[in-house]
Amino acid sequence: MPIAIPTGKEKITKFTNCKLVKGNELVEQDLWVSSETGKIVRSQEVFYGEQVTPDITINLGGRIISPGLIDVQLNGAFGFNFSQIPDDPLTYGKVLRQVNKSLIQTGVTSYLPTLTSETPYVYKHALPHLGPSGYHRIASDGAESLGAHCEGPFISPTKNGIHKIENLIPAAHGFSDLESMYGSQYLEPTLSPSGSIIKPPTIKKITAAPEIASMMSTIPEITSRGIIYSIGHTEATYEEASQAVASGATMITHLFNAMRPLHHRNPGVFGVLGIAESLPRPYFGIISDGIHLHPTSIKIAFNAHPDGFILVTDAMHLVGLPDGVYEWTNGEKIVKMGARLVLEGTEKIAGSSITLIECVTNFLNWSGASIPQALKAVTQTPARMLGMERVKGSLEADADADLVVIEEEVDGSGKKNLRVDQVWKFGTKVWDRET
Repeated sequence: MPIAIPTGKEKITKFTNCKLVKGNELVEQDLWVSSETGKIVRSQEVFYGEQVTPDITINLGGRIISPGLIDVQLNGAFGFNFSQIPDDPLTYGKVLRQVNKSLIQTGVTSYLPTLTSETPYVYKHALPHLGPSGYHRIASDGAESLGAHCEGPFISPTKNGIHKIENLIPAAHGFSDLESMYGSQYLEPTLSPSGSIIKPPTIKKITAAPEIASMMSTIPEITSRGIIYSIGHTEATYEEASQAVASGATMITHLFNAMRPLHHRNPGVFGVLGIAESLPRPYFGIISDGIHLHPTSIKIAFNAHPDGFILVTDAMHLVGLPDGVYEWTNGEKIVKMGARLVLEGTEKIAGSSITLIECVTNFLNWSGASIPQALKAVTQTPARMLGMERVKGSLEADADADLVVIEEEVDGSGKKNLRVDQVWKFGTKVWDRET
């Protein structure tokens, strides 16, 4: 469906007869948003203090309003792979803009575009397009990048998944190797004269194996620039993972997948979810597509550390495309069978082909969690992990007015389904199922 074009007349919208997702609760409360500021409005102050009334009131008939969904691991969508540079690199930005307009229809209003283990050539041509885009604040642009996620190439060759083995390198010389690989300009924030960060780096998150070469000692250099260090694609023991957390790692990339398995004598990376109180427990990504993880494994992880639980898609560019065999890189191919993606001729899982709202629905049905708890894993929790909890993932006043209107459906067996009915970006409706 086409993106709705704002008329410019309805500056303040009031939603009524709705349930707002706030923390672990559904709260029956009106919500005011402004398309002029792009923010959620302090309705009491505006109404009583400034004598302002809404330009339009929308009765949602009891439906749910959630903050816009945030996907912190998305490799591509709608036929476009963020790690694949077109023959004409100038078309990269054009195709990306179209993907952003399509992606928002799934309820994802913000995301981290993810690049797998690639060469400097790919990073050079892709990263200029993948930095934080919120400074433009144009609702019709669609889903918004919060910064790039570089997943590799500083990962373990024994836990590479479908990352090309020939692209993997150790950070033998520390941070200078990251600068040579990604480009130093994409790793540095813009600083004020006093030295505070006024604009974050293009790269928001790096996934790397802490046990390889000099990576462990490089973690503080990464995080000091406002970049999140995430443990992933790793053979790290519990002791090494704990050391990484002590050094500044705050995230785990797709927990259980592409890492040393849980063992009763050495719990590996999973063990840091139960880490001593002297160290903070990290956030962690979970792919609830029914392929990457057994539902019980997901429940165990959630119960171990619910406040760190983040649902991600790890989706590939094949989302929305029919089943079949698709070209990958270096002559390799990916086979799509429903949500299942594998490297042709192997059983290696090649990311997923699922939307984020489907991940939420799966988790909701498998875990017994409430709707607010399930939605928190794609809104408030990832926003907090990104250090953006005052701006994203919230329905509190002054946060960005990125909203998803959701209808809860229940079939005869009691199975729940969450359906995206409307999506609002910066206080402007950009998609409607009925349009």
